Amino acid sequence: MAIFIFFATIWYLSLFSQTFFQHRYAAHGAFTMSKGWEKFFFLFTYITQGSSYMSPRAYAIMHRLHHAHTDTELDPHSPSNSSNIFSMMWGTRTVYQQILHNRVEVEARYTRNLPKWIWFDKFANSSLSRLLWVAAYVLFFVVFATNPYQYLLLPIVVSMGAFHGAIVNWFAHKYGYINFKLRNTAMNLLFVDVLMLGESYHNNHHKHPSSVNFGRRWFEVDPVYHIIRLLSYLKVIRLTHNPRKEMTVA
Repeated sequence: MAIFIFFATIWYLSLFSQTFFQHRYAAHGAFTMSKGWEKFFFLFTYITQGSSYMSPRAYAIMHRLHHAHTDTELDPHSPSNSSNIFSMMWGTRTVYQQILHNRVEVEARYTRNLPKWIWFDKFANSSLSRLLWVAAYVLFFVVFATNPYQYLLLPIVVSMGAFHGAIVNWFAHKYGYINFKLRNTAMNLLFVDVLMLGESYHNNHHKHPSSVNFGRRWFEVDPVYHIIRLLSYLKVIRLTHNPRKEMTVA
């Protein structure tokens, strides 16, 4: 039971950090926060994502490129450019590493207003950091696993961020339903998205990329949106758009 609780905890905490800090904040600027809170969420993201931590800056640039070039040859992660999900994931990793280590020139329009903590990102993305996290995960499984089949979850825990990204970037461009007709293949993968904390409402997101609420219809539950409203009420963050005035679908 401990392994399954641990897996579920890592799944949702890692996913929350990705959608709240790296995606909605860093990539789209859906809200603002002080530098103090920004560093807090750097640390929170590192702790919750562990070995699959991604630099908010590099993530944001890559995601902005995805929106600007969706389903074209310049898209960092699109099923249109890959024969299978694994080749897409490897291609995404390659682009991420190029951006992270400044091996590719990026237009200025994709680098505006990005969160930066250079020395921390360097450490968090280092091989040493990743190896220490992997060792900690393996040790946890050795101590608490009660059946060998539970070790099948270990590779997912180690690569959790990439696993989450693959679900949305592959399946939400192949399967689902649409609320908005777009010039790309983005679809809403799930009707009620508790599994991916709103991230699977990909069609909605491509229509309104800066919206804090990824849900549009009454049944499209976006759990993180309500957390964002709470953090706004507590003055931890400040919304850049009024959610009440955002367009909805009947």
